[in-house]
Amino acid sequence: MATMGSLIGLVNRIQRACTVLGDHGGGAGGEGSLWEALPSVAVVGGQSSGKSSVLESIVGRDFLPRGSGIVTRRPLVLQLHKTDGGHEYAEFLHAPRKRFTDFAAVRKEIADETDRITGKTKAISNVPIHLSIYSPHVVNLTLIDLPGLTKVAVEGQAESIVQDIENMVRSYVDKPNCIILAISPANQDIATSDAIKLARDVDPSGDRTFGVLTKLDLMDKGTNAVDVLEGRQYRLQHPWVGIVNRSQADINKNVDMLSARRKEKEYFESSPEYGHLAHKMGAEYLAKLLSQHLEAVIRAKIPSIIAMINKTNDEIEAQLDKLGRPIGGDAGAQLYTILDMCRAFDRVFKEHLDGGRPGGDRIYGVFDNQLPAALKKLPFDRHLSMQNVRKVISEADGYQPHLIAPEQGYRRLIDSSLSYFKGPAEASVDAVHLVLKELVRRSIAATEVIEAIPDTSIRHSCCCK
Repeated sequence: MATMGSLIGLVNRIQRACTVLGDHGGGAGGEGSLWEALPSVAVVGGQSSGKSSVLESIVGRDFLPRGSGIVTRRPLVLQLHKTDGGHEYAEFLHAPRKRFTDFAAVRKEIADETDRITGKTKAISNVPIHLSIYSPHVVNLTLIDLPGLTKVAVEGQAESIVQDIENMVRSYVDKPNCIILAISPANQDIATSDAIKLARDVDPSGDRTFGVLTKLDLMDKGTNAVDVLEGRQYRLQHPWVGIVNRSQADINKNVDMLSARRKEKEYFESSPEYGHLAHKMGAEYLAKLLSQHLEAVIRAKIPSIIAMINKTNDEIEAQLDKLGRPIGGDAGAQLYTILDMCRAFDRVFKEHLDGGRPGGDRIYGVFDNQLPAALKKLPFDRHLSMQNVRKVISEADGYQPHLIAPEQGYRRLIDSSLSYFKGPAEASVDAVHLVLKELVRRSIAATEVIEAIPDTSIRHSCCCK
């Protein structure tokens, strides 16, 4: 039985392979793409909702770019891998041979890679950045961080940016295999939450939505979010989770995320309003909850994932056959390629001759129609008349008497008769030869493994000589 880590890790590897092949979800892979068949967790929230802080709390590292306006301008596919120990490090799919142990460098690389696609503007792109983090402080989990929803365009942004961001986010969360992590700040009315409004629209039953309340410690005195966290104000099928992010003062003082996790835990345990919910609050609980749910969804989707992989594999194999497979450089590999081409050609050519493809019937017509018709026109009535037979035998035997049979005369008669067959026979051979040459050309055109190779000398070495 596959473990949670192996299942989520397998999906991670498939997602990376999809991206390399140009299929990265968000509507870019086309209908029925393999990416869309894979369960994923999309992180959705408005700007300044605390989305980045939630992700950093889950990871336990300060690694995301910060700033005003739209900071996340490309989807970030964040793949977390729990390790037994050792150093924490990060790897990017676009830089596979480089390990990042300095997470400030990870932040810079995210910003630089974003600029490589979008330029140093405030434009957005749906081409994702793949980041894998290996750490003993995380759970096995994959999250897709999406640009924050916004209501107005700011200076330097196109007027369509509001709708463009919503369209990008919808392209992910519309998919039935997408788990929605809706981030909402507790110090704002939940009814006005951009994330909840979008989640309600694409997932009205709440089956795919996990609600997260941030900034609980910033609510006005005398107010709390217990009604939301206990599901009375807005009910979801999954429990709400409260998060206490680092304050700006903590960020300025470079308080590390592990210390922030401890402070968060102490906050809930000591809170008179949330103490009874403390065991179900915080970034660590949220990460475990999502990891367990993602594993359960993957298990349920395994049959459809396998079916989609097989379908995709067949399509790629067919495309590879059409484009032509690579030929090895050594003599043995080239000989194998030529023999494989010959076998493929032989199968098609045999179908032309034996049936299934046109051609064999034309050869049969030569012997069944053309040759008999030509033979019927030969002057055998005159050549084998009694008068001509006597003449041929007499001229062949001369004055010699024949005791039993005129052997020499018969031989000459037979030889002269056979000479009449030469013309129709050669015409039949030429007709069959023309048919076979045409069938060879047709067979080459119908044999994809040969047709895909532009070097005609290789084709001729197989079957054309």
